[in-house]
Amino acid sequence: MEHRDDIRHQVTGSYPAGTGAVVHDRSRPQEVRGSLRCAAALFGLLLCVDWAAGSLSWWRGTLWLLLALLLLLVLFPARVTAGPGWLATRRLLRTRRVRTDLLIAVRPVDGVAQRLVLRDALGNRVEIDPEILIRNPDLWYRLDEGARRSEAAGILLCGTTALHRMSRRLDRETARGVFRASGWE
Repeated sequence: MEHRDDIRHQVTGSYPAGTGAVVHDRSRPQEVRGSLRCAAALFGLLLCVDWAAGSLSWWRGTLWLLLALLLLLVLFPARVTAGPGWLATRRLLRTRRVRTDLLIAVRPVDGVAQRLVLRDALGNRVEIDPEILIRNPDLWYRLDEGARRSEAAGILLCGTTALHRMSRRLDRETARGVFRASGWE
């Protein structure tokens, strides 16, 4: 079943091919290991409690395994990649990609987990955690580069304030990191 946010191969608006390299989220392997540890800990804890109560059976063990797998699916991080003019997120079943040089809206969504929603002129939409951009300056650079082109072309109608606020936050975090590394903090 195709969703309207899935990648569509269209003749109009092909993705730019450039000489720039594709960059990835460098902290993703640690997050994957963390989600695996949480799921394994839940499974082990449920098995131990059920065994100590004397009610462990094969079907209850299977139920606990399914519950741990469900937790793993919820905690599993998205793979975020960016290249010249595009940014993509890949979950377990779906890949979403936006053209950053054709952005029309950037909207921060506050709540339990902060998200940054990016929409391009082709109708594509991506949600990304702003912390990923802070931890990976290369990803931020790719997004900012394309957003500046969209802003200069006048098609970025909504969200320039959010992008500028994000840029200032990233600059502060980078400066703190430099001071911390140099011992000036």
